Amino acid sequence: MSASRRTDAIDVSVLVNTYRKPRHLALVLESIALQDQVGQAVEIVVADDGSDDGTAELVARAAATLPLPVRFTSQPHAGFRLARIRNAAARLARGLYLLFLDGDCMLAPGHVAAHVARRRAGTALIGYCARLSRQASDLLVPENLPVTDLATLVPDAERRSLARRHRKAWWHNALRHASKPRLAGGDFGIWREDFVRVNGFDERFVGWGQEDDDLGLRLRAAGVRLESILDRTCSLHIWHPTDPTAAARWRDGPNVAYFSRRGRLTACRHGLESRPPRAVSWGLPADASDTELGRSLTRLLADCPRAEPRQPCEIDVVIRPGTEEFARPAECRLLLIEDAADAAAAVRRRADRIACVAADDIAGLATILAEVG
Repeated sequence: MSASRRTDAIDVSVLVNTYRKPRHLALVLESIALQDQVGQAVEIVVADDGSDDGTAELVARAAATLPLPVRFTSQPHAGFRLARIRNAAARLARGLYLLFLDGDCMLAPGHVAAHVARRRAGTALIGYCARLSRQASDLLVPENLPVTDLATLVPDAERRSLARRHRKAWWHNALRHASKPRLAGGDFGIWREDFVRVNGFDERFVGWGQEDDDLGLRLRAAGVRLESILDRTCSLHIWHPTDPTAAARWRDGPNVAYFSRRGRLTACRHGLESRPPRAVSWGLPADASDTELGRSLTRLLADCPRAEPRQPCEIDVVIRPGTEEFARPAECRLLLIEDAADAAAAVRRRADRIACVAADDIAGLATILAEVG
């Protein structure tokens, strides 16, 4: 990579996550290099989840030969940590616009150009993949991609499926649906400033699934509109055996319980940056000084942003024993109960998180404050 190429301004960063699929990755990198209108304004960032099969060497060769900058980051493999490796790629990326892509999904020649033409402020463009057959996938060779018409490899059934997906996305947006269309993490584009605003992927998602659903909900909460780009382009999934860690059904995934929790913060606590209590805005009850638990809480949050009465905050706190109720607009309502105390059903129903903690358990209270949300 030349010095001039490293210092040029970057418009689009294509972020490719991969793990133990070097053949697929070689095809994907070649397909990105063949993009229409790709020049100095585009870079590739490969994020590897600890492969031990020559992936790093493959990326090094690509960086030396492809006509656009290629950067690389890796982490030790300790289970399925897709959210973490995607955040690592985003930290390394220099582009104003981030195009996330799975390392087994090639791009048709006009993919990046379609995103550049369609993108606009406050919008994330969501795509999806067309699944190629095993036979078509086995015949793919990086050296032959320049003369391969990838569009002809897409089965008709896949075209119809993507068309239905696009129509559903349009309809859900027209209805202003609260959670649809879904964001699929393996193929979407987003402005860096919007990704940073929600603190990226939540790295507490470990294991297969739901980290992209979570990101989509938090982007909506931040006012970012999710729009399908499937009427213009899609990625092309290269066949491979199903990941043994993948759940057969969405609801059986290991992260469903965490994803389904109440009190989700728009800017997650463990994402691009770790957000300790001092990085979160809190609402404390007016009677906090009346109990030992309240006084412990006040001391722990002494240097944290605090909302005035009835002013919005990220986490609103009510204590029992005590008399205050949840009154502030808040993303998360935390009810703290002393071991020997009880709370009426009404305040329990309004709470997103209920934590039982002894007034003198400072370490336990600190842990709650560090993780809630």
